[in-house]
Amino acid sequence: MLHAYNEPLSVEDVALAPPGTGEVSVRLHASGVCHSDWNTASGATPSPLPAVLGHEGAGVVEEVGEGVTSIAAGDHVVLSWLPSCGRCFFCRSGRVNLCSVAMPAMLDGALPGGAIRLSRRGAPVHHYSFLSTFAERAVVPEASCVPIRRDAPLAVAALVGCAVMTGIGAAINRARVTPGSTAVVFGAGGVGLSVVQGCRLAGALHIVAVDPLPFKRELALELGATHAIEDGAGETLGLVRELTDGRGADYAFVAAGVPALVRRAFDALRLGGTLVCIGLPAEGTEVVLPGPELVRQEKIVTGTLYGSCRPHTDMPLVLDLFMEGRLELDRLVTRTYGLEEINEALADMTAGSVARGVIDLAPPGVDLSTRRPRAQVTA
Repeated sequence: MLHAYNEPLSVEDVALAPPGTGEVSVRLHASGVCHSDWNTASGATPSPLPAVLGHEGAGVVEEVGEGVTSIAAGDHVVLSWLPSCGRCFFCRSGRVNLCSVAMPAMLDGALPGGAIRLSRRGAPVHHYSFLSTFAERAVVPEASCVPIRRDAPLAVAALVGCAVMTGIGAAINRARVTPGSTAVVFGAGGVGLSVVQGCRLAGALHIVAVDPLPFKRELALELGATHAIEDGAGETLGLVRELTDGRGADYAFVAAGVPALVRRAFDALRLGGTLVCIGLPAEGTEVVLPGPELVRQEKIVTGTLYGSCRPHTDMPLVLDLFMEGRLELDRLVTRTYGLEEINEALADMTAGSVARGVIDLAPPGVDLSTRRPRAQVTA
């Protein structure tokens, strides 16, 4: 639980009511630790308190509420923090990640419709991003449950619920990276490394990962980047121009919520190139770009929310690609923590010492594996 901004999270027993109409109870097995959780813990992204944080989870359905038809007890699910309504203009237009019902309500600290199923000593405890995955169990909207294959490791599936889908989706869905292109990725954490894998999957010829930490640069190279640099003195621009006969990159991605990186990414692009902003800056911050070049160079500057994905279609597909060996999502998990180590997990994330940390929430006796099951050998 988070009781106040800039204070440590505490591990406490809370009451969880049964699922109501259109809701599902999930026994969580794993939760990723995302920078968005830290944004709320630090007050950079305000949210009602006290609250149970966490929004990157996977587990097994235990119980369904009245009216639930798409999920049943025993199903393995990834949890989506944007449960689209299916009825608004954006949902009907195929842009479910921009749902005009879910988006405004996401930071209200409740489930869609205003219900709160968490409490402590009779007082309400707020939900976070409709999920609250830093817990053994959660009651979530039916639309947040994405059924997945049962042989997929749930520690990996949890990351697909946010970092992986955001990064791969930024490359595939939003930028639409083309074969033979050049891409530069600023930030090689869980999201940035997923962008690298998405660019590799799309057939990019040159993929430049930019990060100040050596171990992240090394991991980026192992996961598909062709070059990895620190960029302490602005080397990115020179390298990209060298790789492209002076033109610049076709695509640039900013995976960290640092406004200054947006200008650097903009400058690294060729004429008509595409810049995709992924990392969420603090509320109230602004990005400054050169006005004349914005017009004369016809560069496309866009954002992406949740990798512009369709969770119920894209998340199972990404897991299929992992299970077939075409994505190395298990390599993103640097360390696994117990729930009582949540503050250490957050500290490691903000220090940049992990690509992605995962909280092990599996029931006693259940091994939280991150590896693909070995292929069965038949006679």
